[in-house]
Amino acid sequence: MTNASRIAVAWLLAAAYLSLPRVAHAHAFLDHASPRVGSSVRSPTDVTLTFTEGVEPAFSKIEVLDADAKPIGVGALEHPDATTLRVSLPRLPAGKYKVKWKVVSVDTHDTEGTFQFSVEAP
Repeated sequence: MTNASRIAVAWLLAAAYLSLPRVAHAHAFLDHASPRVGSSVRSPTDVTLTFTEGVEPAFSKIEVLDADAKPIGVGALEHPDATTLRVSLPRLPAGKYKVKWKVVSVDTHDTEGTFQFSVEAP
């Protein structure tokens, strides 16, 4: 094989390698929430979080805390679709609440975060 042939083969192999599909390794970040981050609402019936990629419910958690950082009893974690988690809430009195979440995405990366919302007096 000549030197020019070797260079041509090397270029072809490099081009073939670069054209292979890549697996994206991202994290599941919070895309949107209900109640909305920072919103003021009437007592919501649930907290629903939607992420930028699929999450594993067995390794994920949502907590709701009152203004004194005491946990609010929430329902079982629901997983209505690949990117969404939900917990039901009891009737909440007026005040400020913090949602703490931790998820493991389907690609095994974990992320966590918090946000607040307020409940208006009826």
